[in-house]
Amino acid sequence: MTIAVSILPDQQLAALNEVYRKAVARKRLRVALGAAAFLAALAIASIGAEVNLRTLFTYFGHFVSYFDRLLTLDNGSRVWTNIPEWLWGWKKWSLLLGETILISYVGTLFGAVLGFAFNFLAAENTSPGPWVRFIVKRLMEFCRTVPDIVFALIFVIAFGLGPMAGVLAITIHSIGALGKQYAEMVENIDMKPVEGLRSTGAGWIACMRFAVLPQVVAGFASYTLLRFEINVRSASVMGFVGAGGIGVELITAIRKFYYSDVSAILLLIILTVFVIDIGTGWVRGRLFGKERRT
Repeated sequence: MTIAVSILPDQQLAALNEVYRKAVARKRLRVALGAAAFLAALAIASIGAEVNLRTLFTYFGHFVSYFDRLLTLDNGSRVWTNIPEWLWGWKKWSLLLGETILISYVGTLFGAVLGFAFNFLAAENTSPGPWVRFIVKRLMEFCRTVPDIVFALIFVIAFGLGPMAGVLAITIHSIGALGKQYAEMVENIDMKPVEGLRSTGAGWIACMRFAVLPQVVAGFASYTLLRFEINVRSASVMGFVGAGGIGVELITAIRKFYYSDVSAILLLIILTVFVIDIGTGWVRGRLFGKERRT
């Protein structure tokens, strides 16, 4: 079986090649202009942020030497040569880490519940009205715009030192973050089941329960587990302002220049985050299938 290949006349081929070269030239010009604009914006931003490469390279040795001190015990030996001495306070630090995890868990749970309640009011396709959507969206923006450590400082001033301030701070920040993620998922659902229920006379709550929620519940759970991982990291530093957890011990070690203690506490925090990451990944895999485990 033979295949016929049509050959255009030279004049048409030349015209096509010329059009192709012009299209390629225009594309290259757009890429070059985009790269130039990006570099110009980067340069302006660096000047505005007072980024000085000479200062960076001049004092980079201080950065390296600090990490060298973190890996050195008081007697001058390396931390790995005397593990019991390095991790002397592991029992106390483990209890504080447990407190940090509990702060994150309770704050994430409360934030997820309230974010779940707000998201249906904020989503464009499920909100009862434009004014309700506007108010709820602005409220969630406020919750996630203010840094959680600022909320923690405010609550420490209001309620005193302790885990309660950390729980409230994480709760408020999780309402804004999870509420936005939930609402965006709801806005991307298939509205045919909702319209079908409405045609039978079902109310708003029934539509949310039987038409919207089954489409997004898996994503809600996945985002909530991810937020829990993030909140564990956030709760680890809330102790800097007295909001409980391992952060209190970490900031004390930093201020008193207990270098080996700083590295030991950081090691425990990192290992804890690793375990939580693996654990939540396993839970996602069990709930939603192997394709979501990574």
